[in-house]
Amino acid sequence: MTDARRMRARYRRITRFALRVMLQTWWWELFLPRFGLSALVARGRARRMRRIAQRFHVLAVDLGGLMIKVGQFLSSRLDILPPEITKELEGLQDEVPPVAFARIRTLAETELGVPLERAFSFIDPEPVAAASLGQAHRARLSTADAALAGFTDVVVKVQRPGIDQIVDVDLRALRKVGVWLSRVSLVSRRVDMPALVEEFAETSLQEIDYLQEGANGERFARDFADDPRVSTPSVVWERSTRRVLTLQDVTAIKINDRDALVAAGIDPDEVALAFASVMFQQLFGNGYFHADPHPGNIFVTPSAGERDETAEATPPWTLTFIDFGMMGQVPDSLRAGLRRLVIAVAARDGVGLVDSIREVGVLLPSADTAELERAMTQLFARFGGMGFAELAEVDPREFRDFAIEFGDLVRALPFQLPENFLLVIRAMSLTSGVSSALNPAFNIWEAVEPYAATLLREERGNVVQAVTRQAVDTVGLLARLPRRIDKLATRMEEGRLAVDVPRVDRRLARLERLGRRILSAVLFGALLIGGILLRPDDPVLGTVLLIAAVPPLLHALLAGVLGSRGPV
Repeated sequence: MTDARRMRARYRRITRFALRVMLQTWWWELFLPRFGLSALVARGRARRMRRIAQRFHVLAVDLGGLMIKVGQFLSSRLDILPPEITKELEGLQDEVPPVAFARIRTLAETELGVPLERAFSFIDPEPVAAASLGQAHRARLSTADAALAGFTDVVVKVQRPGIDQIVDVDLRALRKVGVWLSRVSLVSRRVDMPALVEEFAETSLQEIDYLQEGANGERFARDFADDPRVSTPSVVWERSTRRVLTLQDVTAIKINDRDALVAAGIDPDEVALAFASVMFQQLFGNGYFHADPHPGNIFVTPSAGERDETAEATPPWTLTFIDFGMMGQVPDSLRAGLRRLVIAVAARDGVGLVDSIREVGVLLPSADTAELERAMTQLFARFGGMGFAELAEVDPREFRDFAIEFGDLVRALPFQLPENFLLVIRAMSLTSGVSSALNPAFNIWEAVEPYAATLLREERGNVVQAVTRQAVDTVGLLARLPRRIDKLATRMEEGRLAVDVPRVDRRLARLERLGRRILSAVLFGALLIGGILLRPDDPVLGTVLLIAAVPPLLHALLAGVLGSRGPV
């Protein structure tokens, strides 16, 4: 099979899989419940979700490329996906078949312009890691290069041959799926899928540029130059190109290897807190963060030599980050909103949390958040301060009751995803997962609160300016108040006063749509019965009536699923 035919077959496999899942989801989750079959749907939901995840797992491993990245992202979305899916996809983090070394050698020598025996004194044909876009081999620098670099042992990352073409095909397929999803109102009301795919595409294209990855690593190192908890590998630029990247070998204890940490005298609980703190600093402090902090990309490196006992705050180990292909950048405006969100979470402030979510840009300005504020306040009152182990002991029925009570409210709110927010979510999901694996009783609140206290001190530094601005705003409001009261009284006298009640409007709109669908159902029944009765005596008219019954049937079944764009 030619490369062109292989790429067309790849494109079709991806789009067919997506279309099949969309149709299956529509049938089970939207169509059947309309006929009172919700109990039947619920009984088999876990099995169906597991089967879908298993089929995607097979597809991703078979195809490789960006499908692995998609699976890795889905496996981290514990917040929106059921455990049947996330658990099945966890293995995609490390399960990628390696490329034969002969093909890797050919590509590397073409890129470097010299035989590998001249570029390195030794290179191991067996890969130390095989990723979806490339693979890594241990090597040793030549004597001359080692003298310049200051170290000998390196890891050479080489892209998978033909990965550029594969990424191009995968992105075209994902863009097509994004367009399909954008036409489903339940999805389009929540997120701009084409824009989300483009953000994923931009990140993926940067990830296959190893020169960009090297520059990202050096910038990350500069951000943490004064933090003894963090280290990064040095780049050997003389042996690096867009498709080959040579890095200092910093292999140590994988961050999720509890047994190895304990054997080295390192407390996994301390590592969990330090890791969460470092990630918070990247996201809310530096604004430049590692967006792929899964266990394969972070080592815990014991410190060499004697520890300085006077530096109690400095642990006798460092967190060593590698693989800077997927990085995120938080704009100043988004970072300010995220910082306020952290403060609100630490203070268990439901109203402040909703305000910060709106400031971040996740909620559209038109959202009516009064009920959401009440929900968040109750959520903090019941579950605030609990660690993951404590939450696991809560009666599942209590979570279910809470979800039922506020589910309709949350689904009715107009959400959107700001730029780079997808990477923020991914980074935080992976951070939570790694920390919980290190310490099953890990409490995210304990990691948030010290950082939030620092943010609060910084916020108080501007309290005078804030009070001054508030005073000016208040004076302006008081100056405008008499005129506004006069206008209000005039409108009341003239009968022109209108009150906007979003929740009532939503219910009225829902009732109106329901009425139209009932009318369509009645019309369908009349046309169907009339067609059946007339067809024996007048086949033409009977057939016409039967055909005419189809449009009202489709409207009765599908209205509000695909066509409605308003709030539900």
